[in-house]
Amino acid sequence: MISPGFLLTAICSTASVSLHVWQWLAARKFPLDSRKPNPSFHPSITLLKPLKGCDAETSRCLESWLTQSYPAPVQILFGVASREDPVCPLVQELLRRFPSADAQLVICPEQLGANAKVSTLAQLVPFAKHEMLVISDADIRVSTDFLEQLVLPLENTDTGLVHCLYRAANPSTIAMRMEAIAINADFWSQVLLSLTLRPADFALGATMATSRTNLKSVGGFEALLDFLADDYQLGNRIARQGKRLALSTVVVEGWEAPMTWAQVWRHQLRWARTFRFCKPGLYFLSVLNNVTLWSLLMILSRPTQTVLILASICWSLRIVIALSHQVIFTKSRESLLYAWLIPIKDMLGGVIWALAFLGNHVEWRGQRYRVLCDGKLVAVSAGK
Repeated sequence: MISPGFLLTAICSTASVSLHVWQWLAARKFPLDSRKPNPSFHPSITLLKPLKGCDAETSRCLESWLTQSYPAPVQILFGVASREDPVCPLVQELLRRFPSADAQLVICPEQLGANAKVSTLAQLVPFAKHEMLVISDADIRVSTDFLEQLVLPLENTDTGLVHCLYRAANPSTIAMRMEAIAINADFWSQVLLSLTLRPADFALGATMATSRTNLKSVGGFEALLDFLADDYQLGNRIARQGKRLALSTVVVEGWEAPMTWAQVWRHQLRWARTFRFCKPGLYFLSVLNNVTLWSLLMILSRPTQTVLILASICWSLRIVIALSHQVIFTKSRESLLYAWLIPIKDMLGGVIWALAFLGNHVEWRGQRYRVLCDGKLVAVSAGK
């Protein structure tokens, strides 16, 4: 007689493999990194770049924005909360190296809300000269034609915001290699799978482009000052205004300083809790995507040779599809050397999924926060 536990885990394992095949098909269909030749839409742009601290990659990331081959005016506003921030000398050196760039360092000392990044963005907007705004994280590096390709969907007035997929470009530790699987194999393909079901009602915050008019229509950055997932909130509010959110075909690169296992763990837990607060139902169902976990539970519920063979097939498909996604996304076969990390990532991911429900605290930019049920942040002191 088949036990209910085995039946449940077998159904979930089958559904999980099916989801991965669906993701693979969606990923293969998307015109990744495709470019429109000789575009004619070139609005003037203001780039808002909130900064805090720096590492060995920061200079090259920022330089990539100063060397854009964009035929219209581009203003770059580097925002930082304090003159004492170590990134200030680095930015000043870049401004000396690129004297013809319309760029400046803006000190944004006011803490307008719990989200320090949005607080900086709100203080940068008054300095913006142009209608078109691009918002990008500090650790993002782009190709020289990026801005030209990014803004193209905004030529259609029905488009309210353009956002981008991002790849982990320099996983320099084993812990970061594991996190790179989550980004370079799973996350981007899951985003594309979701777009086969319904139009996007969220934005990916690594790099976004919108207009001041669209930003103003949702209350500006001031309306986002206390939210954890400001990118989700911005995209969701613009979508609710009846505007389309367009996913750029051009991918940006995230370059990060080396991270330890503890840092990656906190990073992943913050992402998980962010997802849970934004989309609680969808986050709960996301565990269904964990092939490794469900296949292991299937074996434990019925440890027979046949079940072991079926589980091995599931695991093999999971690994092959994940490696395929990484090779397609990064245009490198280096990830093949770390295939053994995929099941480890999945098992730890199952733990993180559960922990996301067992607390409401996150660590971000060196500060600990409590997240309220509506996604708003409350800063807490150490030890609380």
